[in-house]
Amino acid sequence: MSKTSNFLEAGIVRRGEPCMPVYLGLKGLLSLLSVILLYPVAGAAQMHVPTEPDYYEIVDIPIPEDIVLEVGGMDVLPDGRLAVCTRRGEVWIIEYSAGEKGNPPVYHLFAEGLHEPLGLTYRNDALYVTQRTEITRLTDTDGDGRADEYKTVFIRPVSGNYHEYFYGPLFTPSGDMLVTVNLAWIGHGASLSEWDGWLLRVSPGGEAEPLVSGLRSPAAFAYNTSGDLFYAENQGGWVGSGNLTHLEKGDFAGNPEGLRWSDLPDSPLSLAPEDIPDSGRPMHEVALEVPELKVPSVWFPHGVMGISTSGILADTTGGGFGPFEGQLFVGDQGQSKVMRVFQEKVDGEYQGVAFPFREGFESGVFRMKWGQDHSMLVGMTSRGWASTGEELYGLQQLVWKGKVPFEIKEVYARPDGFELTFTKPVEQSTARDPASYEITGFTYHYHSTYGSDILNRETIPVTHVEVAEDGLSARLVVEGLREGYIHEIKAGGVRQQETAYPLLHAVGYYTLNNIPEGDSLAVDGVEETTHMPAALPENDNPFAGEEHKHQTEMPGSWTEGPDEVITIEATSDMEFDVTDFEVQAGSKVRLVLNNPTDLLHNLLVVRPGSLETVAQNALNMGLVGPERGYVPATDNVLFFTSLLETGESESIYFTAPGAAGEYPYVCTFPGHWQTMQGIMTVIE
Repeated sequence: MSKTSNFLEAGIVRRGEPCMPVYLGLKGLLSLLSVILLYPVAGAAQMHVPTEPDYYEIVDIPIPEDIVLEVGGMDVLPDGRLAVCTRRGEVWIIEYSAGEKGNPPVYHLFAEGLHEPLGLTYRNDALYVTQRTEITRLTDTDGDGRADEYKTVFIRPVSGNYHEYFYGPLFTPSGDMLVTVNLAWIGHGASLSEWDGWLLRVSPGGEAEPLVSGLRSPAAFAYNTSGDLFYAENQGGWVGSGNLTHLEKGDFAGNPEGLRWSDLPDSPLSLAPEDIPDSGRPMHEVALEVPELKVPSVWFPHGVMGISTSGILADTTGGGFGPFEGQLFVGDQGQSKVMRVFQEKVDGEYQGVAFPFREGFESGVFRMKWGQDHSMLVGMTSRGWASTGEELYGLQQLVWKGKVPFEIKEVYARPDGFELTFTKPVEQSTARDPASYEITGFTYHYHSTYGSDILNRETIPVTHVEVAEDGLSARLVVEGLREGYIHEIKAGGVRQQETAYPLLHAVGYYTLNNIPEGDSLAVDGVEETTHMPAALPENDNPFAGEEHKHQTEMPGSWTEGPDEVITIEATSDMEFDVTDFEVQAGSKVRLVLNNPTDLLHNLLVVRPGSLETVAQNALNMGLVGPERGYVPATDNVLFFTSLLETGESESIYFTAPGAAGEYPYVCTFPGHWQTMQGIMTVIE
């Protein structure tokens, strides 16, 4: 028996069994009754609603204790073995599917002494690795299982800044190599060395050709099944949220720092940094004035659909991984999960929708590859880049269990709305009801500021729904489509025909760059039932009624000032420099939070025992999260700061609780809470 089978048998399937109230028509009620008749014990107590692990199982690939496998790059060799380069400069060959039942995988050290390699590709009996300053070809010439030839293929200039990461190579069909260069960090993203922030094509002989500028942190790039190149970007300066963008020679992807090199002879661009307006207008509006500016084909709303995109993998398994052949899977390092993307072309340009797919990986998802058994191999790391998965590194498989989940499979833009397709037939009455859907449009600022608030968020009424006779698609007619905007599409009321189950993931985020031409759905003679969701709250003051928790000016009654002044600083290691302090019960406290880092941070003081609950509440805030600075509206939160950008500082004033105890404080920005914690001890 193969070790792959051993890992599957050893995997632990985590099952949640929430009890969900279901409101159904007659057909839906009959479907639910059929479930209860088939499963009388479970049905009588509560309906088991399937969760992600019921369809896709996460299985550990054990790592020896003396190996620190901080995955930087990964590829599968022709014989099925896995090659992994680590951020510590090693390359390992892993026989993860050989041996008898119960045997661990076998690790062979192939190469060492490299400088933070962040990409690895197998090609013609050699491994090509991107380390900090070069592309290196590693070859085992004598067949002893160790690389004995380290050949430099291409050298690039570097300034020595820690943030000038180097990714790739991705081989083109013609045999050239594509690589991307990260911007440096000097309090903001900066192009300190030639071609920082660019996509380059490198010939086998080491000649480099610049292709695309405007990149910020381009750790992920790959071809889709049509052979078109996409890269995934992370939130930062000029990037309101993570996104996916189709790249072609001469494109400008949005961050102008790298344009300082556009006057060099080989540059395909003539733009200069000063040509890009720092106005804060939406990116699609600026693109009308700057034709070279390439807008993303898909946005990943920050904190809702990840915080740090990391890898792209096209489904080429021919159905071996489920019903999503041809779609893209995108990893997220910060939230330790994988997302799913469907795209279409409208007016010759890509646009599409992002869905949640599978969370719960043990560390920060960084690289993904297909195993020969069609499982997804996931390599992880979190050192210096904190993740929701608590391990510092990891190697796992994601295995399809052969059952098809009830999902929105695809979303297509239509002249008057959207068409949703499903993996299984829907129950007709719930799918036809406009109240089963909610659609919200929004966008982001395009500016040099790190990240962005959500901009121009508006609900969009669904006026009519037509469901296909086979139950595999639904056409939604909506009012108020906005070109260039992201549209959150929720289908929480739709139920599966056979089981009355809800969708496994009932939400997707469609980026509507172009509204297609064509005929609108004819609804003459059909009674329209407009569903208008509750109006969105005014957000001029998102903390209305909570001013006592967020008092940023010293109360006038504190005539002698505060009794205690506590200053806490966020560190580059994503920690607080002060992790415990004491105050007297009932004392007057001024708490100062400083943020000199390149990330966003807040600080919440919470009730004893509620830290994890508050952190999870913040993660589940959806589109409201950015508006409220990821401060959930709960009594468990006692005091809080604003969400601070780079270089900002804020003081809050409060009276310490009267009850003695340990009161945790935490940063609730997505992905930060595991490492950014402390204790305020109140003493009597």
